Amino acid sequence: MNLLEMRMIAKETPFSVAGGEIRRRCPFSAGKSDLRLDNDTTKKPRVAYFCMEYGLDPQLPIYAGGLGVLAGDYLKAAYDLGLPMVGIGILWNQDYTQQYIGEDGRPYDKYPNFTFDSVKDTGVTVKVRVRGADVTCKVHKVDQFGNVPLYLLDTNFPGSEHGWMTNRLYGGTAQDRVAAEIILGVGGIRALRALGIDVDIYHMNEGHAVFCGIELIREKMQQGMSFKDAWSETRKQIVFTTHTPVEAGNEIHDHGLLQHMEVYNGLTYEQAREIGGDPFNMTAASLRLSHIANGVSKLHGQTACRMWKDIHDAACIISITNGVHPQTWQDEGIRDAFERKGDLWTVHQRNKGMLIDYIEQHCHKRLNPDALIVGFARRAAPYKRSDLIFRSSEVIEPLLMEGKIQLVFSGKAHPQDGIGKDIIQQLVRMSKKYGKSVVFIENYNMEVARHMVRGCDVWLNNPRRPLEASGTSGMKAAMNGVLNLSVVDGWVGEGLQHRVSGWLLNPIFEADLNEWEQDEKDLRELYRVLLNEVIPTYYHDRERWIQMMRASIDMSRWQFSSHRMIREYFDVMYEVTCSARDSEIPSMPVGVYGDSKRRGYPSPQDEGRW
Repeated sequence: MNLLEMRMIAKETPFSVAGGEIRRRCPFSAGKSDLRLDNDTTKKPRVAYFCMEYGLDPQLPIYAGGLGVLAGDYLKAAYDLGLPMVGIGILWNQDYTQQYIGEDGRPYDKYPNFTFDSVKDTGVTVKVRVRGADVTCKVHKVDQFGNVPLYLLDTNFPGSEHGWMTNRLYGGTAQDRVAAEIILGVGGIRALRALGIDVDIYHMNEGHAVFCGIELIREKMQQGMSFKDAWSETRKQIVFTTHTPVEAGNEIHDHGLLQHMEVYNGLTYEQAREIGGDPFNMTAASLRLSHIANGVSKLHGQTACRMWKDIHDAACIISITNGVHPQTWQDEGIRDAFERKGDLWTVHQRNKGMLIDYIEQHCHKRLNPDALIVGFARRAAPYKRSDLIFRSSEVIEPLLMEGKIQLVFSGKAHPQDGIGKDIIQQLVRMSKKYGKSVVFIENYNMEVARHMVRGCDVWLNNPRRPLEASGTSGMKAAMNGVLNLSVVDGWVGEGLQHRVSGWLLNPIFEADLNEWEQDEKDLRELYRVLLNEVIPTYYHDRERWIQMMRASIDMSRWQFSSHRMIREYFDVMYEVTCSARDSEIPSMPVGVYGDSKRRGYPSPQDEGRW
């Protein structure tokens, strides 16, 4: 199947169904163990990957959570595969937040100024226009963590009046956010030009980078193109990944603010409104500036299509499921034992002991290495339902008091999110109430995550459906033989098999249930599976537990790796977009559900079964 044929499938097929049909007929095999896409990666499109945050290593704290860690894993996979890609981001002086627990049990935030000695100054500077000022941005380079080059823009240097713009990730007011987004998008394009890096495809990872599209349009208009032609040509260079099905996570700005911050970058209000609407919706604008877009799991692709189906002239949304970097997240001992068909249990117990030691060092509690440890580490948000397991004390309390199960939690709330901090405070209360069996590890970061996804016995995931886009922490746990206990949302429905490689809760989603009814149903099922399947298997059927560990590793090690993910991006997004540009095919419009059956394709709801 050639690239033009893939492109036409995507053009003629509505929503995320196109992603499933393209993947079925793509030239790569999901079972391949070799990393290289082919022998000549010089023929691959040259990609610039734009993201607000990157989680490459604990030594470089410029990430908030899953989005950043995914971006870091992506750059590492590109390096492993020898792919022509660079990353564009921001060097955040104070990171996101260092979040600790106060005497009252409530999280508080600290913002140390970091010194990034390992980051290389390229000597290149670029200027962007923000709020009446020409802002100078230094360009730094990071390439020492097994990643393709990552270029980070920075305004926080001696003599600069504009350090506030790159001071704190996702911090401050709307003006702070928009200023940073101008630097990422507009400054990122100008950094590429100043560095002499040729690019075929600009990949916007979330809507934060949308102003790179505005800059590309400005460049073309400066060369004499009309606005419409410049917009059309720009769409042939951009792909877009949307990550959140939560409405509040899709950023919206008032045009008065955008004009004040000088976001238009040469465009008129009418032109900016045509791209992003009024108010200006960053996700809608990204869809209108892209040739093709994607959600980050099959279920999320379907959800995203429903969310954005009323956006006129939006790009088609397909699905490419996230993956994680095995060399970063999978324990070498587990990998070796799996490949040699060796003793997984002994290696796992060693990792469990390291987690227990880490908890003792940081939380001053000593867990029982022979008792079941269930882990839960997420951003503190109500839909993730971190407290669900506690909601029936008559069921959970005896298990905790007897030490039958031990619960280890971690996570951060946004510094300005009072509800998120309430959630963490409640978890801390539970850790005090059940002192020997419940732990909350403060200041969740890559180091904490690495200990947890390797050392827990079970990984709990119970978001309110369909609000979990992907859930990469569960992939990391699965690669280490940590068994997932999860509702069927995000990645889980694509690989996990009940009682084979983990446990599924309520696999059939009933969309007509309200939040309270869904919570009640999921709680009953969580207790049923925990009491009747998870606990008896752990304590009384070690052989079966180990078989499930092996099945979990086998299921996840390629299918949910960043290497599979990046191969798919190249095959069904980057190369398809380049092929369409070369063939003068217009960008793909989003379809309508009613057309799918008439054209002989399955409905979008069918894609998860392919």
